[in-house]
Amino acid sequence: MHQNEGGAAAHAERNPYLAHHFLDKFQQDDAVKMGMWLFLVQELLFFGGLFMAYISMRFFYPDTFQEAYLHLDWKLGAVNTVALLTSSLTMALAVRAAQTSNKKLLIQMLVITNVLALVFMAIKFTEYNHKIHEGLVPGALYSYQTLDPIEAVHNAPQVFFSVYFMMTGVHGLHVLIGVGLIGYLTWRAMKDDFNEQNYGFVENVGLYWHLVDLIWIVLFPLLYLVK
Repeated sequence: MHQNEGGAAAHAERNPYLAHHFLDKFQQDDAVKMGMWLFLVQELLFFGGLFMAYISMRFFYPDTFQEAYLHLDWKLGAVNTVALLTSSLTMALAVRAAQTSNKKLLIQMLVITNVLALVFMAIKFTEYNHKIHEGLVPGALYSYQTLDPIEAVHNAPQVFFSVYFMMTGVHGLHVLIGVGLIGYLTWRAMKDDFNEQNYGFVENVGLYWHLVDLIWIVLFPLLYLVK
């Protein structure tokens, strides 16, 4: 009887946010963080391959990249950079709000983060649309006509924009995934699912979002500024 009462008491005291296969919340948080960091390292390795492709193409075709660079609007890229950097700040504030059980601030910061992410995607869509109308789409759809004989020989835009669309396209996909995750966080925050004892999911999505921002900080100068 005494053992049953002890088991019942232990069960009652168990953290409601603790999964059954963990001994305590500390162990659970450590395991989740380790898994997230391993995922982020894998993402860095993936983008590292794309960066190596860029470096290789730029090494073999330096003149072509310099010509194709003129087809990009660095001002739009700069606006997108500001949008993502600001969203990184609001995401950090959202994590802090979750850690302090500030539901109202958490929802506000998550909504602002998603709005800034959508601004980024809208500008990127505008850029893509412009390139499509110019015929600067790599592959069979490429139809850009240049008056520069050197550029025509090296087919500069097609080589450059093959790398450009791959790198920015994959990054844009990650932004859209982030929009979905942050939207899900917002929905759960409205249900009051996050507080000082249960904020790990918000923190991990925040880490993912910071990685997305970090990758863009590298992409922006490589594609828009380096001549």
